[in-house]
Formats: sequence, structure tokens, C-alpha cells
Amino acid sequence: MKITRIKATPLGLRFKEPYHWSGRVDYGTHVILVEVETDEGIVGFGESTAGSPPDGTLAILRSVSEAFVGESPFDVQRLVGSVRCLGSFNHTPWFANLVLAGLEMALWDVIGKGLGRPVYQLLGGTLREEVDYFGFLQGDTADQLVRSAQEAVEQGYGVIYMKVGRGDDRDLTNVEAVRGVIGDLRLRLDANEAWDVATAIRMIKRLARFEPEFVEQPTPAHSLSALKQVRAAVDVAVAADQCVFTVADVYEICRQQAADVIVLSIHEVGGLLAFRKAAAVAEAAGISICLHGQSVSGITDCAQHQVGLSVPNLTDGNQIMHQLIVEDLISAPDITPRQGKIGLPQRPGLGFVLDREAVERAGQSVGCVGAPRS
Repeated sequence: MKITRIKATPLGLRFKEPYHWSGRVDYGTHVILVEVETDEGIVGFGESTAGSPPDGTLAILRSVSEAFVGESPFDVQRLVGSVRCLGSFNHTPWFANLVLAGLEMALWDVIGKGLGRPVYQLLGGTLREEVDYFGFLQGDTADQLVRSAQEAVEQGYGVIYMKVGRGDDRDLTNVEAVRGVIGDLRLRLDANEAWDVATAIRMIKRLARFEPEFVEQPTPAHSLSALKQVRAAVDVAVAADQCVFTVADVYEICRQQAADVIVLSIHEVGGLLAFRKAAAVAEAAGISICLHGQSVSGITDCAQHQVGLSVPNLTDGNQIMHQLIVEDLISAPDITPRQGKIGLPQRPGLGFVLDREAVERAGQSVGCVGAPRS
């Protein structure tokens, strides 16, 4: 089997409601659909994350894709590695990861479809029958978050996740309100780099009475020292997120003992193979990995689920985000968690069916997802 063509299409995905976090409010996102066509008629699909506008990511993705034509899709590691030396990728490996993840994803989809096997079976097989995901609370005010928390409890989620870092009083009010609704369920807080060291220590100590399981990325991503200082000063576990992109980043966090948990996605680390490498490094250090959700469709969530089934040191309460968008890009399967869990995929490859009509509509929304509806 040989690759005959790679197609990259920018898409705009609008959120069902404004997405509030410490950095800003988002109303939608851009992704790039990657299609790998072969001489045997098999087509594999993946998606790369993209900024707004997505033009730069799209141009680079199209340029490096030319190097894949005529090659075997089975040579995943060699193909993805060979284009890292092109252009600025040598100097910005984290950006290369975000661009190349969609290509690598699509190659695995081709391989699985060609062999008639789900991808997790090609990654060493399953270590669990299902992956556990958290209830991702949405809203701006305490009342909105409480309603979202009530829905999550009713849907059977065992782990609840919410944003903080939005102002001291607001954080305390919101977390207290949510804890009152969820009872003894596990609660995770994500500050998205909002605090300096002193503020992080002070706020985590004030929030400790609500018994968070961990606080995610409380300090800016550029300083592992800051994260390490916070971890040493508080009794609540600390998770690393925005400071982790590469396998080398994972190693450094483990070496410096800067975090209790590492939150990571296949986009950030550059694909399914790289995620498994990163997880192995963390496993050697006795640290668990949590699947990180990004603003993407069910394409990514299906791909990441395949890895989650096969990684030994995976946490409970992982993240997906396809449920936040108005219309998903896949028509099957239904990947809505049941009691917080998603089971074994039945289809070969990454396990989904692309919805071409939804893709067409998303293509018409490029450039229109960055602001509220008028």
C-alpha cells in the first residue's frame, strides 16, 4: 500500500456556549481535517489543531505532506520524523507536534483499516475495557456552574472538573457552590497558569478545604521552578499541563519532581506513538498521565481514546471536548460517556465514521468562530 495523496482542509467549529477560562472567553475553534489517501482506496482521517486564523498551520501542513506521497503508511515513525527537519520545525518542536499530530493520526487510521483492526490492538492491546472521563463544567457564574454540576452528577460522572484562576472571590464562591452540589465526588481545579508562586500557594491553601484532588497548572508554563515551589509548599497535589509538550518535557518534570500528575494530549506531544513514549517516561518515575482535551472534534477524542486503552499509568477522569461543539464531525459511534466511561471501539482504525455533511458545514464556518453570534 502506498500513499497517493494527502488533503488538508481548514474547519471552523463553534461552541454550544461561551467557554470561560482564566485566559479569555472562547466561542469556537479551528481544526484542520487531514485525509490520507492510498492506492488501495483506503482513506485515513485525522485532525490537527490550528490557530485563528488557521492559514499558517494549514500552509505548513500542506507543504510537509508532499514528502509522504509514494511512501508506505506503515512507516509511521520514519515518515513523521523525516519532516521534522524541514523549515522551522527543528527550532519549535512543540509547534511541529501540533501540526504533525493530525498526519500521524490519519496514518494510524489507514493502517487499522487496512488490517481490519482497531488501533489500540496495534499499540500493544488493551489494558482496560473502558476509559474513565470527567464531567467538564461549563459556565461563567456560580449559578451556571451549579446547573452544569447537577447535570454531571445526574449523568454519573465520578470526577468533576472546573476552571479557577478567574479572581480570588469568584474562585472561592464558584468552588464552594460546586462542592455543595457534587457531594463527595472527586473535584479537580484548573487555573490555566493564572497565578504567580505566592498567589498559587495562597489560593491553593484557601481552596484546600473543598478537597480538590489536584490543581492543574497553577503557575506560568515557562517555569518548572515555579511549579516545583508550589508543589513543595501545599498539601494538595499539583498537575503539569501547559508546560508539557515533548517527551523531553515529561522527562524534565519527572527529574525535577515538579508535579504529581502530567496532563498531556496526542496533539501536544505529536501523535499516538509519542504519547506512549511520554507515558512510559512518566511510568518509570511513578507518575500518572491524564489525557488532555483540546478544542477539537470527536476525531481526536476517538484517536486519544485508543491510546488511553493501552497506557498502563492512565488516570481516572480524563478529558474530552467534542461535546462542547455545536456539531461534531463524526456520525458514529456515539462517544458520549456512560456513567463517565467509554468502552472498546468496534470499528477498525481509529473507530469512527466521518460525517461529510458536517465537514462541509464546518468548512463554511472558517473565520467565523472567534466571536459571539450577532
